[in-house]
Amino acid sequence: MAVRQNTGLPDGGKARRVYLLLRDEILNGTFQARSLLPGEQKLAEIHSVSRITIRRALEALEADGLIERRAGSGTTVRAIDGAGGQVTADFATLMPQLVEMGQSTTARLLSFSYGPAPQIVSSAMALPEGARVQTAIRVRLIDGKAFSHLTTHVPEEIAASYTEADLATTPLFRLLERSGVQVSDAHQSVRATLAAPDVAEALGIEIGSALLSIRRVVRDTTGRGVEYLSALYRPDLFRLEMTLDRVGSEDSRRWAPVFDSGASQEAAE
Repeated sequence: MAVRQNTGLPDGGKARRVYLLLRDEILNGTFQARSLLPGEQKLAEIHSVSRITIRRALEALEADGLIERRAGSGTTVRAIDGAGGQVTADFATLMPQLVEMGQSTTARLLSFSYGPAPQIVSSAMALPEGARVQTAIRVRLIDGKAFSHLTTHVPEEIAASYTEADLATTPLFRLLERSGVQVSDAHQSVRATLAAPDVAEALGIEIGSALLSIRRVVRDTTGRGVEYLSALYRPDLFRLEMTLDRVGSEDSRRWAPVFDSGASQEAAE
């Protein structure tokens, strides 16, 4: 069974908090498939809330297909296939992204337009004053469920080599290479953010839901900015992982990321 898209968070801040905590515990395996959740009274004591609050949280979990409630039998955790269709990316190789992501997911183009570069984009890419960019907004899906909202900005002279139809069917990284761009390096940041109304609608989530935000500026071998990416991911469907190695001398041992030199250099975006 795959996790259904959330049909709405329960009313009340306490019920939402309990819902999110229980949902995370189910998805990460703390409560295993076919096991029984504690009773309403016990859950109310654990979370220091009323039974009515617990009941609201359980109703939302049941609507998501995560639990099954039967009178007299308790609340059972339902089996979930493939962690709910979750996408996993290695943090150490997140810049190139894994080509498998592009192969196992699909993208839907929401908008495609040309115009002056927004100030934040112009500054990050060091574009000349008045520079124009091609802006595209896409949603990437896995198993028919939207898990990421991608906004890309590409200088007009580069983007002129591909069409709206191209972008709807081909990863942007391939289109940049086809344009003759030789990517050299990138800088990216990761932070938490909340879903604005338009993003929430595109991802099928509630306004204000927590999202993982990735900002990336890609440069070519001349140092020119060739892409500005703003990516928003649903944390219940996408996660970042990193392999760490213990390095250093005895007195200064520390954790360091392990980089795979053979990782794919093709981006899924």
